[in-house]
Amino acid sequence: MHTLALVEAGPVLDRLDPVVLFSDVDGTLVGRGGSLLADLDGRPTVAAAEALVAAGRAGLEVVLVSGRTRAQLFEACRLLGLRDAIGELGAVLVLGREAELQWGASPRDLGATPAEALARSGALAALLDAFPGRLEPHTPWTEGRQGTALLRGRVEVAEADRVLSVAGFGWAAVRDNGRLRGSYPHLGGGETHAYHLAPAGVSKAAAAAAYLARRGLGASQAAAIGDAPADLEVGAVTGAMFLVANGAWAAAEARLQVPVVVTPSAAGEGWAEAVRALTGRRQAGRPAADGAATGG
Repeated sequence: MHTLALVEAGPVLDRLDPVVLFSDVDGTLVGRGGSLLADLDGRPTVAAAEALVAAGRAGLEVVLVSGRTRAQLFEACRLLGLRDAIGELGAVLVLGREAELQWGASPRDLGATPAEALARSGALAALLDAFPGRLEPHTPWTEGRQGTALLRGRVEVAEADRVLSVAGFGWAAVRDNGRLRGSYPHLGGGETHAYHLAPAGVSKAAAAAAYLARRGLGASQAAAIGDAPADLEVGAVTGAMFLVANGAWAAAEARLQVPVVVTPSAAGEGWAEAVRALTGRRQAGRPAADGAATGG
Protein backbone atom coordinates (compact mmCIF):
# COMPACT_ATOMS: atom_id res chain seq x y z
CA MET A 1 0.00 0.00 0.00
CA HIS A 2 1.24 3.48 -0.89
CA THR A 3 1.48 5.87 2.06
CA LEU A 4 2.08 9.60 2.09
CA ALA A 5 3.16 11.94 4.84
CA LEU A 6 0.61 14.71 5.37
CA VAL A 7 3.10 17.27 4.06
CA GLU A 8 3.17 15.36 0.74
CA ALA A 9 -0.59 14.89 0.43
CA GLY A 10 -1.57 18.11 -1.36
CA PRO A 11 -2.23 16.47 -4.77
CA VAL A 12 -4.56 13.91 -3.14
CA LEU A 13 -6.40 16.39 -0.94
CA ASP A 14 -6.74 19.00 -3.70
CA ARG A 15 -9.25 16.69 -5.40
CA LEU A 16 -11.62 16.88 -2.41
CA ASP A 17 -14.66 18.99 -1.63
CA PRO A 18 -14.97 17.58 1.90
CA VAL A 19 -18.42 17.47 3.49
CA VAL A 20 -18.15 14.36 5.69
CA LEU A 21 -15.30 12.91 7.74
CA PHE A 22 -15.80 9.29 8.77
CA SER A 23 -13.84 8.98 12.00
CA ASP A 24 -12.79 6.01 14.07
CA VAL A 25 -13.02 6.70 17.81
CA ASP A 26 -10.63 4.76 20.07
CA GLY A 27 -6.98 5.41 19.33
CA THR A 28 -7.96 7.96 16.68
CA LEU A 29 -10.25 10.70 17.98
CA VAL A 30 -9.73 9.86 21.65
CA GLY A 31 -6.70 8.91 23.70
CA ARG A 32 -5.99 6.85 26.78
CA GLY A 33 -9.06 5.62 28.62
CA GLY A 34 -11.29 6.76 25.78
CA SER A 35 -10.83 10.40 26.76
CA LEU A 36 -11.18 13.22 24.26
CA LEU A 37 -8.97 15.33 26.52
CA ALA A 38 -6.01 12.93 26.82
CA ASP A 39 -3.34 11.64 24.46
CA LEU A 40 -2.36 7.97 24.26
CA ASP A 41 -0.09 8.37 27.29
CA GLY A 42 -2.78 10.07 29.34
CA ARG A 43 -1.35 13.58 29.08
CA PRO A 44 -3.98 16.35 28.88
CA THR A 45 -4.64 17.78 25.42
CA VAL A 46 -7.42 19.83 23.83
CA ALA A 47 -6.25 19.32 20.25
CA ALA A 48 -9.10 17.02 19.18
CA ALA A 49 -11.73 19.05 21.03
CA GLU A 50 -10.62 22.27 19.33
CA ALA A 51 -10.57 20.50 15.96
CA LEU A 52 -14.12 19.25 16.50
CA VAL A 53 -15.26 22.82 17.04
CA ALA A 54 -13.33 23.98 13.96
CA ALA A 55 -14.89 21.20 11.87
CA GLY A 56 -18.37 22.26 12.94
CA ARG A 57 -17.70 25.89 12.13
CA ALA A 58 -16.34 24.97 8.71
CA GLY A 59 -19.31 22.74 7.85
CA LEU A 60 -17.32 19.50 7.94
CA GLU A 61 -19.62 16.84 9.41
CA VAL A 62 -17.93 14.22 11.58
CA VAL A 63 -19.57 10.78 11.47
CA LEU A 64 -18.20 8.41 14.10
CA VAL A 65 -17.36 4.93 12.75
CA SER A 66 -16.49 2.52 15.52
CA GLY A 67 -16.65 -0.92 17.03
CA ARG A 68 -18.74 0.60 19.82
CA THR A 69 -22.42 -0.21 20.27
CA ARG A 70 -25.42 1.90 19.29
CA ALA A 71 -25.96 3.02 22.91
CA GLN A 72 -22.30 3.98 23.35
CA LEU A 73 -22.23 5.94 20.09
CA PHE A 74 -25.52 7.66 20.79
CA GLU A 75 -24.10 9.02 24.03
CA ALA A 76 -20.78 9.92 22.41
CA CYS A 77 -22.57 11.83 19.63
CA ARG A 78 -24.75 13.63 22.15
CA LEU A 79 -21.74 14.74 24.18
CA LEU A 80 -19.73 15.80 21.14
CA GLY A 81 -22.56 17.57 19.32
CA LEU A 82 -22.63 15.07 16.44
CA ARG A 83 -25.63 13.42 14.80
CA ASP A 84 -24.86 10.25 12.85
CA ALA A 85 -22.61 7.27 13.45
CA ILE A 86 -21.74 3.77 12.28
CA GLY A 87 -21.43 1.19 15.05
CA GLU A 88 -20.08 -2.31 15.54
CA LEU A 89 -17.80 -2.07 12.48
CA GLY A 90 -20.69 -1.33 10.14
CA ALA A 91 -23.37 -3.58 11.61
CA VAL A 92 -25.37 -0.68 13.06
CA LEU A 93 -26.20 2.51 11.17
CA VAL A 94 -27.17 5.29 13.60
CA LEU A 95 -29.12 8.16 12.05
CA GLY A 96 -29.92 10.64 14.77
CA ARG A 97 -32.14 8.79 17.22
CA GLU A 98 -32.89 5.96 14.80
CA ALA A 99 -30.78 2.85 14.15
CA GLU A 100 -30.75 0.25 11.39
CA LEU A 101 -29.14 -3.18 11.61
CA GLN A 102 -27.01 -4.30 8.68
CA TRP A 103 -27.43 -8.08 8.37
CA GLY A 104 -25.07 -8.83 5.49
CA ALA A 105 -25.01 -12.59 4.83
CA SER A 106 -26.25 -13.50 8.32
CA PRO A 107 -29.24 -15.88 8.50
CA ARG A 108 -32.32 -14.03 9.74
CA ASP A 109 -34.06 -17.05 11.28
CA LEU A 110 -31.57 -17.61 14.12
CA GLY A 111 -32.27 -14.56 16.23
CA ALA A 112 -33.57 -11.04 16.43
CA THR A 113 -30.15 -9.57 15.65
CA PRO A 114 -27.02 -10.60 13.73
CA ALA A 115 -25.19 -10.94 17.06
CA GLU A 116 -27.75 -13.50 18.22
CA ALA A 117 -27.40 -15.39 14.95
CA LEU A 118 -23.61 -15.56 15.36
CA ALA A 119 -23.99 -17.00 18.85
CA ARG A 120 -26.93 -19.37 18.28
CA SER A 121 -25.52 -20.78 15.03
CA GLY A 122 -22.35 -21.98 16.75
CA ALA A 123 -20.08 -19.72 14.70
CA LEU A 124 -18.78 -17.90 17.78
CA ALA A 125 -18.16 -21.14 19.68
CA ALA A 126 -16.36 -22.69 16.70
CA LEU A 127 -14.02 -19.71 16.50
CA LEU A 128 -13.22 -19.66 20.22
CA ASP A 129 -12.69 -23.44 20.30
CA ALA A 130 -10.21 -23.22 17.43
CA PHE A 131 -7.91 -20.78 19.24
CA PRO A 132 -7.73 -21.78 22.93
CA GLY A 133 -5.45 -19.45 24.87
CA ARG A 134 -5.26 -17.10 21.90
CA LEU A 135 -8.76 -15.67 21.61
CA GLU A 136 -11.48 -14.78 24.13
CA PRO A 137 -14.50 -12.47 24.56
CA HIS A 138 -13.41 -8.87 25.11
CA THR A 139 -15.18 -8.46 28.43
CA PRO A 140 -16.80 -6.32 29.73
CA TRP A 141 -17.37 -4.64 26.33
CA THR A 142 -19.16 -7.69 24.97
CA GLU A 143 -22.45 -6.62 26.53
CA GLY A 144 -25.27 -4.94 24.61
CA ARG A 145 -24.05 -5.85 21.16
CA GLN A 146 -26.53 -6.27 18.29
CA GLY A 147 -24.40 -6.81 15.21
CA THR A 148 -21.09 -8.47 16.10
CA ALA A 149 -19.27 -10.50 18.73
CA LEU A 150 -16.32 -8.62 20.24
CA LEU A 151 -13.16 -10.61 20.94
CA ARG A 152 -9.54 -10.01 21.93
CA GLY A 153 -6.41 -12.01 21.29
CA ARG A 154 -3.74 -12.62 18.72
CA VAL A 155 -4.74 -14.52 15.58
CA GLU A 156 -4.36 -14.12 11.85
CA VAL A 157 -7.60 -12.99 10.25
CA ALA A 158 -7.13 -15.24 7.22
CA GLU A 159 -6.61 -18.25 9.48
CA ALA A 160 -9.70 -17.42 11.52
CA ASP A 161 -11.79 -17.03 8.38
CA ARG A 162 -10.60 -20.45 7.16
CA VAL A 163 -11.75 -22.00 10.43
CA LEU A 164 -15.19 -20.49 9.97
CA SER A 165 -15.44 -21.64 6.36
CA VAL A 166 -14.41 -25.22 7.11
CA ALA A 167 -16.91 -25.35 9.99
CA GLY A 168 -19.72 -24.30 7.65
CA PHE A 169 -19.93 -20.66 8.67
CA GLY A 170 -18.78 -19.02 5.47
CA TRP A 171 -21.41 -16.34 6.02
CA ALA A 172 -19.35 -14.97 8.94
CA ALA A 173 -15.98 -13.18 8.95
CA VAL A 174 -13.39 -11.85 11.39
CA ARG A 175 -12.35 -8.18 11.35
CA ASP A 176 -9.23 -6.75 12.96
CA ASN A 177 -10.16 -3.53 14.78
CA GLY A 178 -6.68 -2.64 15.97
CA ARG A 179 -4.29 -3.00 18.87
CA LEU A 180 -5.31 -2.89 22.50
CA ARG A 181 -3.25 -0.98 25.05
CA GLY A 182 -4.10 -3.28 27.95
CA SER A 183 -1.90 -6.16 29.05
CA TYR A 184 -3.20 -9.67 28.37
CA PRO A 185 -0.20 -12.00 28.93
CA HIS A 186 -2.44 -15.07 29.16
CA LEU A 187 -3.20 -14.64 25.45
CA GLY A 188 0.42 -15.04 24.37
CA GLY A 189 3.25 -12.71 23.48
CA GLY A 190 3.09 -9.71 21.22
CA GLU A 191 0.36 -7.14 20.67
CA THR A 192 -3.20 -8.07 21.61
CA HIS A 193 -5.81 -6.98 19.08
CA ALA A 194 -9.56 -6.39 19.20
CA TYR A 195 -11.51 -8.51 16.71
CA HIS A 196 -15.13 -8.54 15.63
CA LEU A 197 -16.91 -11.64 14.44
CA ALA A 198 -19.38 -10.17 11.94
CA PRO A 199 -21.66 -11.32 9.14
CA ALA A 200 -19.89 -11.42 5.79
CA GLY A 201 -20.68 -8.33 3.77
CA VAL A 202 -20.84 -6.14 6.88
CA SER A 203 -18.00 -3.64 7.19
CA LYS A 204 -17.25 -0.03 7.96
CA ALA A 205 -16.79 0.52 4.21
CA ALA A 206 -20.16 -0.95 3.23
CA ALA A 207 -21.95 1.12 5.87
CA ALA A 208 -20.07 4.28 4.86
CA ALA A 209 -20.98 3.72 1.20
CA ALA A 210 -24.64 3.25 2.15
CA TYR A 211 -24.54 6.41 4.24
CA LEU A 212 -23.05 8.50 1.40
CA ALA A 213 -25.62 7.15 -1.06
CA ARG A 214 -28.42 8.07 1.33
CA ARG A 215 -27.03 11.60 1.59
CA GLY A 216 -26.49 11.90 -2.16
CA LEU A 217 -22.76 12.50 -1.66
CA GLY A 218 -19.87 11.30 -3.82
CA ALA A 219 -16.53 9.86 -2.76
CA SER A 220 -14.77 13.19 -3.35
CA GLN A 221 -17.01 14.76 -0.71
CA ALA A 222 -15.86 12.40 2.01
CA ALA A 223 -12.68 11.46 3.84
CA ALA A 224 -11.94 8.88 6.52
CA ILE A 225 -9.48 8.57 9.39
CA GLY A 226 -8.53 5.68 11.66
CA ASP A 227 -5.79 3.57 13.19
CA ALA A 228 -6.55 -0.03 12.20
CA PRO A 229 -7.01 -2.33 9.17
CA ALA A 230 -10.81 -2.23 9.55
CA ASP A 231 -10.65 1.55 9.22
CA LEU A 232 -8.63 1.42 6.00
CA GLU A 233 -11.51 -0.29 4.20
CA VAL A 234 -13.42 3.01 4.32
CA GLY A 235 -10.75 4.53 2.08
CA ALA A 236 -12.17 2.51 -0.81
CA VAL A 237 -15.38 4.58 -0.77
CA THR A 238 -13.97 8.02 0.11
CA GLY A 239 -11.73 10.55 -1.61
CA ALA A 240 -9.00 10.42 1.04
CA MET A 241 -7.92 8.04 3.79
CA PHE A 242 -5.91 9.17 6.80
CA LEU A 243 -4.10 7.12 9.42
CA VAL A 244 -3.02 8.76 12.66
CA ALA A 245 0.66 8.09 13.38
CA ASN A 246 -0.02 5.33 15.92
CA GLY A 247 -1.95 3.45 13.22
CA ALA A 248 0.71 3.64 10.50
CA TRP A 249 1.46 -0.06 11.08
CA ALA A 250 -1.95 -0.96 9.64
CA ALA A 251 -0.97 0.16 6.13
CA ALA A 252 1.39 -2.78 5.76
CA GLU A 253 -1.42 -5.25 6.49
CA ALA A 254 -4.07 -3.93 4.08
CA ARG A 255 -4.64 -4.11 0.33
CA LEU A 256 -6.21 -0.73 -0.32
CA GLN A 257 -5.36 0.55 -3.78
CA VAL A 258 -5.51 4.26 -2.94
CA PRO A 259 -2.82 6.31 -1.15
CA VAL A 260 -3.07 6.56 2.63
CA VAL A 261 -2.08 9.82 4.30
CA VAL A 262 -0.26 9.41 7.63
CA THR A 263 -0.41 12.29 10.10
CA PRO A 264 2.74 13.42 11.93
CA SER A 265 1.14 12.98 15.36
CA ALA A 266 -0.75 10.22 17.12
CA ALA A 267 -4.42 9.91 18.10
CA GLY A 268 -6.17 13.23 18.94
CA GLU A 269 -3.35 15.50 17.81
CA GLY A 270 -3.03 13.59 14.55
CA TRP A 271 -6.79 13.74 14.17
CA ALA A 272 -6.61 17.51 14.55
CA GLU A 273 -3.89 17.69 11.87
CA ALA A 274 -6.11 15.86 9.40
CA VAL A 275 -9.10 18.06 10.23
CA ARG A 276 -7.06 21.22 9.67
CA ALA A 277 -6.06 19.91 6.24
CA LEU A 278 -9.73 19.31 5.35
CA THR A 279 -11.27 22.44 6.87
CA GLY A 280 -8.64 24.57 5.16
CA ARG A 281 -10.10 23.44 1.86
CA ARG A 282 -13.69 24.12 2.90
CA GLN A 283 -12.87 27.57 4.22
CA ALA A 284 -10.93 28.55 1.13
CA GLY A 285 -13.58 27.20 -1.24
CA ARG A 286 -10.75 26.10 -3.51
CA PRO A 287 -7.60 23.93 -3.31
CA ALA A 288 -5.80 25.04 -0.18
CA ALA A 289 -2.33 26.42 -0.06
CA ASP A 290 0.48 24.15 1.02
CA GLY A 291 0.30 25.44 4.59
CA ALA A 292 -3.30 24.26 4.99
CA ALA A 293 -2.51 20.91 3.40
CA THR A 294 0.19 20.27 5.96
CA GLY A 295 -1.88 21.33 8.92
CA GLY A 296 0.45 24.32 9.35
